[in-house]
Parts: sequence; structure tokens; C-alpha cells
Amino acid sequence: MSILVYTETHEGKFRKNAYEVVSYANLFEDEVIAVALNSENPEELFKYGANKVLNYKTDRNITQDLVAQVLSAQNADTIILSHSNEGATIAPFVAIDNAALITNITAKPESFSPFKVERKAFSGKGIMTVETDAAQKVLTISPNSYGAKEKEVEGQVELLQFDLTDEKVKIEAVEINYGKQDLKEADIVVGAGRGLKAAENWGIIEDLADSLNAATACSKPVSDMGWRPHSEHVGQTGKVIAPKLYVAVGISGAIQHLAGLNASKNILVINTDAEAPFFKSANYGIVGDAFEVVPKLTEAIKKLNS
Repeated sequence: MSILVYTETHEGKFRKNAYEVVSYANLFEDEVIAVALNSENPEELFKYGANKVLNYKTDRNITQDLVAQVLSAQNADTIILSHSNEGATIAPFVAIDNAALITNITAKPESFSPFKVERKAFSGKGIMTVETDAAQKVLTISPNSYGAKEKEVEGQVELLQFDLTDEKVKIEAVEINYGKQDLKEADIVVGAGRGLKAAENWGIIEDLADSLNAATACSKPVSDMGWRPHSEHVGQTGKVIAPKLYVAVGISGAIQHLAGLNASKNILVINTDAEAPFFKSANYGIVGDAFEVVPKLTEAIKKLNS
């Protein structure tokens, strides 16, 4: 069995999910071959168990279907990607011919022959077990579900040579999130909603996020009103995240928002309304005014960090 992993990069640096998918590939107890695009330090993947890194260098504005061409040409039995925006878009292109496609995997395989594993279903509100005996599988792993696990090996780096055909997909625009952290990879996320009352009040959210080394997020109404960029929108029609801690400030907890974060390990809700639906999903709750609670919480965290 050959295991091929697509490892995402940004400006030459590996994303956190690159280490996660290489770690997951090691569960198959076979040679792990990673494909990277324009990586500046491909040998970093040896620390997580990649036996070989195929580094593809290109100055083209490469699209998802072109990446799929690179992956498909390796003719692997199993191809693993992160269930990020990028990975979830590439995977169907790779599986289009005859491979079984299993997305949003949340756990270790229950068996390998046949392949049986749990995955998220119904916008993350449920877990289903799927099984396949297909000769080739394309898998996407839910971010933060398995984690990055170090397994130092002696690997080798090869420069991947491949002639790409014309792409079917064209890039028309690129939206860049200039936040301090990638929202989908952050261990801690601080989200806020209309309870903040105005865009100019977001300073207390950013201060709390800074004290926690967290990313910031928002509900759909907030992004629709232009208080925060759409890249921060978490929910059924926004980004789906799975941090270790999600802090919800001034968000009622509509089911559309919960669909984007119910895989969070812990949820802390801060709201003036003790009957807010979000409290039913919370591990911890504070009933109080965000403009009083959040600055005090930030101050306490800074003291702990000092």
C-alpha cells in the first residue's frame, strides 16, 4: 500500500494541517510520501513521519484541479488531505475516476480492510461510520481532530517534475485574511456577535484574543453588516472550525452558527441573556455584560501570563 499526503503551504511555510495529515498517514504503517508546493523547508515533514517529500516548484498561480493532476499522477492507493477549504476542494478532483471519497474524518480507522472510519455528518451535528473496500481511497481529515504527532524519521526530498495540462478552473479573485492566525487552524478562537452593538467596540474582542493567543471570529449578521470581514464568519454558510476552546461573546447561538463550531472541544459563552440558546451547548457560561466581563477576563489572563 502506498500512502500519499498533500501538505498545504502558505508563502513557503507549512500550515498546521500539513503536520496533522502526515501524522494521520502514519496510522497506515506504510511509507508516507508527501507532496508539497513551493516549500522552503520540506525536511520539516520528516519530524512527523514523512519518509519522502516530493516538492513541486512552480511560479504558476496553481489551481485546485492542477494540484489534483499532480496527486493523481503518483498513482497511490490512499491519498490524504486536510478537510480545509483547499483540501475539500481538491479531493473530488482526485477521486473523480474510480476512487472512494471519504470526507471530514474525525477518528482513527476502525479497520483497514475493509476501510472503516467515522466522519462528520449533517453539518457537523452528527457522526456516521462509513466503510469501503475500494482499491483506491481519497480521504480528508477534519482539522484538529487527530492532531500533529511527532515521529522523527530519516527521509529524503525530491524535486517533483510534472507537466501540467491547462486548468479547468480559473482564479478570478483571492481574498487574503490578514489576521494573526488562521481561523481554521487556531487552537483558541474568540467569536462575537451583534451583542457588541457596533464595529468600533471590537477592540475588547481583539484584546481578549491577543491575551489568549487566539484567532477572532464572528457570526453571519456581523459580517453581513460589514463590522468584520467575511473571512471571519463562522457558521453553516461560513467557516467550520474545531478549536480546543471557542469563546462566544454576545452571540445568541442560532443553529446556523453552531453548525460551524460544534466540534469545538470546549465552549465558553458570555451573554447578558441567561436564556440564550448558546448556553445549552456550552461547557462554561457567564451571564453578564460583555463590556464589563470581557475586559476583566482579559486583565486576569494577562496577569496569569505575566
